[in-house]
Amino acid sequence: MTEPDQTMPDPILLPNPDDTALTRRMDGIDQDGRLVDTAVTVERALTLFLNGQEIVTMMTIGDYPDCLAVGYLTNQNMLRADDTLTGVTVDEDKGHIFVTTARRTDYEWKLKRRTLTSGCAQGTAFGDVMERFDEVMLDDSARLRTSWLYALSRQINQTPSLYLTAGAIHGCVLCAQDRPLIYMEDVGRHNAVDKIAGYMRLNGISPAGKCFYTTGRLTSEMVIKTVQMELPILISRSGFTASGVELARQAGLTLIGRAKGKRFICLSGPERLIFDHDPEAIADEAPAHRRKGARDD
Repeated sequence: MTEPDQTMPDPILLPNPDDTALTRRMDGIDQDGRLVDTAVTVERALTLFLNGQEIVTMMTIGDYPDCLAVGYLTNQNMLRADDTLTGVTVDEDKGHIFVTTARRTDYEWKLKRRTLTSGCAQGTAFGDVMERFDEVMLDDSARLRTSWLYALSRQINQTPSLYLTAGAIHGCVLCAQDRPLIYMEDVGRHNAVDKIAGYMRLNGISPAGKCFYTTGRLTSEMVIKTVQMELPILISRSGFTASGVELARQAGLTLIGRAKGKRFICLSGPERLIFDHDPEAIADEAPAHRRKGARDD
């Protein structure tokens, strides 16, 4: 992320708000007592099995279950970088997904050490989720131009998405310079980030030259997963938790929050920022594109 590169690819994967499997039309009344028909985000139970062992049941919108499963196992350190996947099979009727590996994994003792996290829908993390945290060396040479940051915020905020169609959703985006590459959504931000981690693993996408964007809060969970994905820069529309900031500083992660329109705050890793654009030249967000994070702060 040191210099603009016109060879960077166009977006690989963007949300598909027109997918009728992701929303349901429901009747109701509004504040004036008038009948309304509105799109509502669906959520489905997906039970994950690793080598025949039931691991967890997740509530998800149901798209990209293979990415969600592989990303979840990777971010929980239940799959090592050198593990070979021998199968990822989905049983849509039962809501099950089965992941198998060539190596017999050590999931049994990990299951005894699970803790609840602050993620929406009570994401599950295991007691050893940080076993690689202090080992990861993030790229010191990575840089983020403020012009790229402004461009990313504008593009992501205006991209057609399930959030803008039905709400009740979080989004995460893998980015390269000023370009969104992979944009995933789900009812929990931890699901969205796991989908991207899984997509990267299944498709051999390197973290080099990439940064991460989320619409959700910058909690310890988001910081840990970003570091485990070896991404040196994490950006959010929303705010911070103290533990998230402390972990980011410990890992040398650049942490940018409250990125809306011309505004942002960096609480960790400011040395990666290149101030190459006048914020006064950036327009404020249009009301039509303001999301929950913009209103909350």
